[in-house]
Amino acid sequence: MASMACTAAIGGLRLSTPRAPLLPPPQIRSVSSSCGSGTGLFASTRLSNATRFPSIQLRATSSSEDTSSSVQGDDILADLKQKWDALDNKSTVLLYGGGAIVAIWVSSIVVSAINSVPLLPKIMELVGLGYSGWFVYRYLLFKESRKELVSDIEALKQKITGPE
Repeated sequence: MASMACTAAIGGLRLSTPRAPLLPPPQIRSVSSSCGSGTGLFASTRLSNATRFPSIQLRATSSSEDTSSSVQGDDILADLKQKWDALDNKSTVLLYGGGAIVAIWVSSIVVSAINSVPLLPKIMELVGLGYSGWFVYRYLLFKESRKELVSDIEALKQKITGPE
């Protein structure tokens, strides 16, 4: 009578028990196991498929959480509708919005054209890193320069929005 076989390979260490001479040797992977019936290939495939997918965690939500998020969404939409109705120059807002979309589209085309030129993307990365380093040194490193940056931003906001 043929004896049952069980082979485990864990981190290169192979432990085995006597097996029937008719079974082919199992295929060894970094973490695999084959025991008894079937070939080693199918058993190790089963184990590797089981370890391939992480466990799925589900979280139950109460109906009050769902309604609170929909209420917030309704509040945001109502606020936007109220602001849109309060605008006098709706055509100007639409024109600026369309212009912004076209500007983003054109800049995307320009960036992809620059990206296709050899060595130019790396040079642009170096320029960006250099400017970022200068900006950190100039405005973010010292307390006085941070105050200067905040005052410059406030002055720019005043120019854009006008006096309040």
